[in-house]
Amino acid sequence: MADKIVSNKTNLQILHEDNHIIVINKRVGDIVQGDKTGDKPLSEVVKEYIKEKYNKPGDVFLGVVHRLDRPTTGIVVFARTSKALERLNKMFSERETQKTYWAVVKNRPAKDEDNLVHFLVRNEKNNTSKAHSKEVPNSKKASLDYKIIKELNNYFALEINLHTGRHHQIRAQLSAIGCPIKGDLKYGFDRSNPDGGIHLHARKLVFIHPVSKEELTLVAPTPSDAIWNSL
Repeated sequence: MADKIVSNKTNLQILHEDNHIIVINKRVGDIVQGDKTGDKPLSEVVKEYIKEKYNKPGDVFLGVVHRLDRPTTGIVVFARTSKALERLNKMFSERETQKTYWAVVKNRPAKDEDNLVHFLVRNEKNNTSKAHSKEVPNSKKASLDYKIIKELNNYFALEINLHTGRHHQIRAQLSAIGCPIKGDLKYGFDRSNPDGGIHLHARKLVFIHPVSKEELTLVAPTPSDAIWNSL
């Protein structure tokens, strides 16, 4: 499927928009929902865009369905109606979606493709998750499949399909096999990226539209840098 992108003056990258949902290609540094930093979240930017575009009086409804880490890029879905939000929440929590990520790592994984299963323990204090090979107290099972899709100069590009949706799952699991993501200091990479982001991108999402019931396949173009562009 060809990359499709629509831009507008608020600099949002809109991948899909209809009366019930709006799908954004998140940039590095955007937070999906407000947090303790007080920085303006993507949800507020999208609300302002809808209010202005459709000349809506009063408050605009926008439901946050799922999140991406701040240094990560790619597909984020918002609901524009309460009916869509309820159905999407159910769909995402019951794993009725297909999520594909791209990641760039420096070390070659032991296998060209594999299923990784770990047990993650979240540390609220430093906002990380540690991956264990066996079940330990307070751990949650995490599973993903990866495959090498391209060998780059000094790096390897992986395609990842998630089976569970744990906190920092991809970052923690790849770090646990000795393949931290480029720029991800928190999980063992040796230096940061200039923009403060990491090379992890929510590339593709397949799901059933909550109202029309059509299958949607959305693909988010990668950020523009030398490494992503080589893919």
